[in-house]
Amino acid sequence: MQHAPSGGLPGTGQAVKTRPQGRYFRHPEPPKPRSRIWPVYVTFQGCPGRCVFCAQHLQSGRPPLAPGRVLAEMVAGLEAAAAAGRGPYELAFYGGVFTALPDPWPEQFLEAATAFRHQGLVTRVRCSTRPDACDPATLARLGAAGLDLVELGGQTFDDAVLAAAGRGHDAAAIRRAARDVKAAGLALGLQLLPGLPGHTPEGLRRDAAEAAALAPEIARLHPCLVIAGTPLADLFAAGRFVPWDLETALAALAEALPVLWRAGVRVARIGLAPEQGLEAAVLAGPRHPALGARVRARALFALVAAEVAALGGPPGELTVPRRFAGEIFGQAGELLPAYAGLGLPRERIRFWHEEELYLSARRV
Repeated sequence: MQHAPSGGLPGTGQAVKTRPQGRYFRHPEPPKPRSRIWPVYVTFQGCPGRCVFCAQHLQSGRPPLAPGRVLAEMVAGLEAAAAAGRGPYELAFYGGVFTALPDPWPEQFLEAATAFRHQGLVTRVRCSTRPDACDPATLARLGAAGLDLVELGGQTFDDAVLAAAGRGHDAAAIRRAARDVKAAGLALGLQLLPGLPGHTPEGLRRDAAEAAALAPEIARLHPCLVIAGTPLADLFAAGRFVPWDLETALAALAEALPVLWRAGVRVARIGLAPEQGLEAAVLAGPRHPALGARVRARALFALVAAEVAALGGPPGELTVPRRFAGEIFGQAGELLPAYAGLGLPRERIRFWHEEELYLSARRV
């Protein structure tokens, strides 16, 4: 086999191996870790106000509780897991602004986490927070206490959209916080919330590029939903907000996803996790039980389409890693016509146990 003179997969910098009349290429998604998450919800704790889209108690399925009770339940749950021989886990504090919890709660949570780390049950500790609630001194203090990763709820880098969402900070705060997190020796996570009032698919394209440039370890893409009881629900009822439809969200997310992948960013989740209370409260917006899988399938199709174009002639067969067998054709085979349009009907798509994809040229 030879290395292609072009030196790589279009737009990725990855090497592409070729053989006569064909192309090998890799999926750009970074490897997934095998660690399991133990979530701890500090619902609404530390929040300076409420953003127009926020319904943390429904998104997490956890009601607001006093920090002391959250800590007690966390310790009891982890002790039970240790006694049962389960784990290890990555401990994750979600649902509020962990770095803005009143003293001494951040340190108390981290002290308990450190005890379980010494037992080997906890391998890493992360938290979610606001960009305007993680100054360098706080980050240094919490890093020394055992925090490993800080996930910023950035949402977007569009100042007008941030203002309309009632975030209380601008895009400069996101950039500054991202730099400060890394300067403190902590890993960075970033959440984007496309489809907020005034946001557009073009805006998500810019957000993805800017997020990729900040080089977070992980990112989340949660398209904006209208949830009962939020200020956004009032705007929706008054006809002052129209959420993205599902097709718009699928197309925009599928375009943003490879931008992050190619920058080495692991996308931990697309769309909110299913919760019974949340499902009943969603009034409008791009909600679908297989949203992430459908977005990933479209992103994979775009990757294949680019390789077909680079082939310089009609394709013969596509051979795909078996791990993509459940997603390549999309939900209920919705992408089969698109593949056929590339000259790759289903009977010309095969699977193997290699990690590379291989596209052969059609013999004339």
